[in-house]
Amino acid sequence: MRRDLFTEDHEAFRELSRDFVEKEVVPNYPQWEQGGRMPREVFERMGTLGMLGVAIPEQYGGGGVSDYRYNVVLQEEAARALVTLSTVRTQLEVILPYFLHYANDEQRARWFPGLAAGTLLTAIAMTEPGTGSDLAGMRTTAVRGVDSEGPHYIVNGAKTFITGGMQADLVIVVARTSTDPDNRRAGLTLLVVEDGMDGFTRGRELQKMGCKVQDTAELSFVDVRVPAANVLGDVDEAFGYLGHNLAQERLTVAVGSVAQARSAIAAAIDYTQHRTAFGTPVASFQNTKFELAACSTEVEAAQAMLDRAVALHVDGELSGADAARVKLFCTEMQQRVVDRCLQLFGGYGYMMEYPIARLYTDARVARIYAGTSEVMKVIIAKSLGL
Repeated sequence: MRRDLFTEDHEAFRELSRDFVEKEVVPNYPQWEQGGRMPREVFERMGTLGMLGVAIPEQYGGGGVSDYRYNVVLQEEAARALVTLSTVRTQLEVILPYFLHYANDEQRARWFPGLAAGTLLTAIAMTEPGTGSDLAGMRTTAVRGVDSEGPHYIVNGAKTFITGGMQADLVIVVARTSTDPDNRRAGLTLLVVEDGMDGFTRGRELQKMGCKVQDTAELSFVDVRVPAANVLGDVDEAFGYLGHNLAQERLTVAVGSVAQARSAIAAAIDYTQHRTAFGTPVASFQNTKFELAACSTEVEAAQAMLDRAVALHVDGELSGADAARVKLFCTEMQQRVVDRCLQLFGGYGYMMEYPIARLYTDARVARIYAGTSEVMKVIIAKSLGL
């Protein structure tokens, strides 16, 4: 179906993104899968091309354009080429908004040029062993102190499932700075822990069934001295900050789900047109046609819902409940479509040498991170007064 979401400027950015992905990413992707990450110099090339700093103010080397649709274009072009861009999506769509909304002028001058240039990589450390989706139950602590070097916080705790944790130069750590027995959500603060700070260590690099080109780590903080100048936003107000960006976090998962489902259909069409069974192209069988027709219909329905949500988000009008609806629908659709497309590959669909296998394993986490499908249903149900 015809889409009317993008302008000429977005399409120009699409051409830039497509060219970069085809020349810089696709030829090297198998090697990156083996190594478990995208090399730092690739982030820097993206920074040089202006792909990482679109939303960062011009005075710090960015484009100064606050328009989420550029992020959508970048995701779609990576999916079209059957690859991912490592932790770029997390950095641009999940982490950067915290810096943009809550960094003060001194912090902006210190960090924004590197973020735009791709020389500073980031992670956000929320999840802890045993807490999962219960952000209010965090046990990592940050105790304020003062010494000869000035005010600071001593951070102690452990975090897990941290995307980009092995490469990050800046880690936004959510820690408890105070306790209110009557309000578990109060008392959380964002602190930026920098690579090289004493007591900050990276533990295991976790081995995942999918998403092989983005590292996922366990992080440990033992008496890490973090200057008070590294507090992001106001002390004790982090829970509200985390909720502020949830709609975009969930929307970005949906964007990836729809784009990857569309790519799965394209891969299945190509494969079935060239693969023969009983002397006939698999694509000529009625079952193949029916399956792909049904998959295409699901993707187009999800795309229409998603594009509407993106437009609302750009206008600042996307509600949390609607973001939950979009994530729930698009991620569940992705799983169904990719599974049905893999089936058309037969035994070859189970082989990792075919991109459909990677699309299948990558898709599974979409129904878990940024809030599970079950959490999305709870949010939607509350919006219905249930």
